[in-house]
Amino acid sequence: MREISRRTLLAGAALSPLASDYRIIDPHVHVWKHDPDYPFAPGARASARDATPEMLLDLMKANGVSQTVIIQVIHYRYDNSYLAGVLKRYPGVFQGVARVDPLDAGAPDQLSRLTEEGFRGVRLSPAGDASGDWFHGPLMPPLWKRCLELKVPMTVLAAIGRMPQVAQLMEKLPDLTLVIDHMADCPVSQPRELEKLIAMKRFPNVFVKITHTWSLSRQPYPWLDSQELVKRLYDAYGPRRLMWGTDWPVDLTWTTYDKTLSVVRDDMKFLNADDKSWILSKTIERVWPFGG
Repeated sequence: MREISRRTLLAGAALSPLASDYRIIDPHVHVWKHDPDYPFAPGARASARDATPEMLLDLMKANGVSQTVIIQVIHYRYDNSYLAGVLKRYPGVFQGVARVDPLDAGAPDQLSRLTEEGFRGVRLSPAGDASGDWFHGPLMPPLWKRCLELKVPMTVLAAIGRMPQVAQLMEKLPDLTLVIDHMADCPVSQPRELEKLIAMKRFPNVFVKITHTWSLSRQPYPWLDSQELVKRLYDAYGPRRLMWGTDWPVDLTWTTYDKTLSVVRDDMKFLNADDKSWILSKTIERVWPFGG
């Protein structure tokens, strides 16, 4: 397997025409590989194609992206071993966010072990229907409290309608760092629903990924209708609590890796240069510090 060192990757990013006075960090990608040593979970609907870290590194180098946070893909469900191996092979280039079984009372202890292995944070993804109602059940407060004790972020992918439940959990743990993925996938056809996410700005440690502009939009690039959601979040949270992300390779169903970057860097006209330095880099380092 071809290996790319951290030094080589960062040197390539520095030479890229996209390079600036800050390093671009992507806080949301997934990786997987069809490999019998790392079987997918029963019933997983994995893509036929691979999405390996080596493929990702090529895209990062071509687009001037220095480092990336990898989110455990649902294909493996709660077996984080493939991602753990990736993190070990590329220290300093990747950080990892794990998954744990939210219906397992031992999930907090599992998170502690994963943190000792190098993971930084956990992701929960409750469905918007009744099958996701465990999200406001008795197993959530201990897991969220453990995140706070471990000083790792809680990351939530949930429909906009669950944001009041997220807020209820945050009321008990206001010092917890929380990241909301993909603008809670608020439909552009229901703009008032975004107020449920905006209301959470009262918690100073809540951050929002302004991703999925491409999948939420009903328009071609640069997805101006979903940019309206981003603008409202920008006005509410400010750039220091927003972060971009590619969601590679999920984004490939709608667009390309480079456009998920260019829409923020070049085509969100309400952002100034300082805003972009936060959304593309410094906000992410507040949550997932990579060091020098």
